[in-house]
Amino acid sequence: DDRRLVCELLADVGACASMSQRLRLITARLLGAPYLTHPLVGSATEPEVFTVTLQGFDCVTLVETALALAWADDPEAFLALLRQVRYRHGELAWQQRLHYATDWLHYHVRHGSLSEVACSRVMQRLTRRLDVLPGFPPHTATWQYFPTEALPAVSPCVVDGDIIFFVSMRQGLDVFHLGMLFCAPESVLLRHAARSRGQVVEQELANFCAANTMPGFLIARPCETPHYP
Repeated sequence: DDRRLVCELLADVGACASMSQRLRLITARLLGAPYLTHPLVGSATEPEVFTVTLQGFDCVTLVETALALAWADDPEAFLALLRQVRYRHGELAWQQRLHYATDWLHYHVRHGSLSEVACSRVMQRLTRRLDVLPGFPPHTATWQYFPTEALPAVSPCVVDGDIIFFVSMRQGLDVFHLGMLFCAPESVLLRHAARSRGQVVEQELANFCAANTMPGFLIARPCETPHYP
């Protein structure tokens, strides 16, 4: 089932002229897929398994899968790209998985596969020690983010397929959720794997932000062509 769906999606997006168009089509096809609480296999004490499925997602695996599909030309390329998106240098190991969202973001920005959407006039800086993952070495991370009240000013700058990261209020954690953004005539829509709704859903971004307490958010834009070894 997974391989058939991958082939169908790759065939459907083959005529799309841009990354934005491919991501809009792919994520639309994945709406309604079940939410999976622990979709990946591996931990500090359990061997890592390269897990690939389109039958369900959490918020991270939905974004990873959509990116790999949008960049791929065939099923083999999809698998290779998904490894590169999920792991440092594509190395299959729990220690190399990009567990924290800001690490994931900055790694792919450095490699030229994503670019950050920024506006220095309104952005704020945050430094936090990340230490909530058992068995993973704690480290300090710094990132810039848009405060939540900047959403009306930032929304007109959104491009289909932009990735949004919602900053956590919890000490020891950087981001509590992420998804992809798409433009609608009167609003910006968030497509994401929602634990509370049990599936991949689409909702207005402003409504999600109003319903969740957060300092703010980061936005990243996928490049047309990934840059991996």
